[in-house]
Amino acid sequence: CGPAEHGVVANGFYWREKLEVEMWTAWNRVIQRPQVWDLLKQKDPTIKTAAWFPMLSKGCNADHVCMPAPIHKPDGSEDLWCHTKPQEFYGELLQSLGHFPLKHFWGPLAGIQSSQWIVDSAIAAHKKFAPNFWYIYLPHLDYAAQKHGPDSPQATAAVDELNGVLGKLVAGFATGPSTAWMVASEYVITPVDHVSFPNRVLRDAGLLQVRQEDDGEHLDLENSIAWALVDHQFSHVFVRERDANSIAAVAKLFADTAGISQVLSGTSRALAGMDHERSGDVILISDSNSWQAYYWWNDDANAPGFARTVDIHRKPGYDPVELFFDMQTRSVPLDATLVKGSHGLIHPAQELESILWSAHLNPALSGPVTDTEICELVLSRFTGGAG
Repeated sequence: CGPAEHGVVANGFYWREKLEVEMWTAWNRVIQRPQVWDLLKQKDPTIKTAAWFPMLSKGCNADHVCMPAPIHKPDGSEDLWCHTKPQEFYGELLQSLGHFPLKHFWGPLAGIQSSQWIVDSAIAAHKKFAPNFWYIYLPHLDYAAQKHGPDSPQATAAVDELNGVLGKLVAGFATGPSTAWMVASEYVITPVDHVSFPNRVLRDAGLLQVRQEDDGEHLDLENSIAWALVDHQFSHVFVRERDANSIAAVAKLFADTAGISQVLSGTSRALAGMDHERSGDVILISDSNSWQAYYWWNDDANAPGFARTVDIHRKPGYDPVELFFDMQTRSVPLDATLVKGSHGLIHPAQELESILWSAHLNPALSGPVTDTEICELVLSRFTGGAG
């Protein structure tokens, strides 16, 4: 099923009643439909499952889980840690592999080291627990494709790097001829040469308010009539009290905005599979060559302090500029035009089809498979027993 059913409408959530934005920290309970490990258990309670690094897996019903869960301290610093199931397993991984290299998972130093650690930890868990089903997320192909473009030499080199890590994974899981592999690409990263700033548009129209703090201008959620939570090539615009006149004004405002191809509100949000209570009242979808940045300030001197840092929890939206580093200022730059790849469009074009590969797929399959059909393909591999 899609976001209209399971409720995961973006990488973050805006909890309207609390006036709070939650980015990247939500637990599994926010997902409102059964997941593949739940369905496998319904099929056969003896099947053991593992969820390795998919977002929103904290607290899920998989038998074994691992994902980053750094400990945030009052001074803003972090202690490295991972959420594992069983809880004590991260202690074992710590002894054999060291901490999960969070700085290589995201930010200017993002690289193959994080995917390598994920593979090494999965191999250790496979040997210890021997789950029947694994879901493993490897992030490496995201980095170079967003920084330099999906057709760049750096992106091609990243494929080679990941190929080596996958070879180690296959070797480490060599448990016999019954092992079935399925490789699925979540999305296609497309080239971009334009960026739009929905929050600046809303601010210039008098709909978004900021408050001045010691370190710059911060978004004032309480007093803003509308603001945008951006996520790659789309955004949710939340309107105070869901006021119909304000929703209409926002939709009209973005009708001719450069970089925006679709403006969806009300029931038309269903066209993007986003007709859900958690969604924004207006959804903005980018042109294929454009993406959306969260910035609301019009002068970089007024940017909030966290804007120049890797701070995925305080920024109300996804910020791929965190992949870059300005040596002169020794901080994340505030130049959104640096980003050369993005994703998130709903488009039937063949060039936006990603890859699903397995030596064990049903030979009767022909033509494209939707991402929501992959779950059923997995379930079909388990015909009444663990395997």
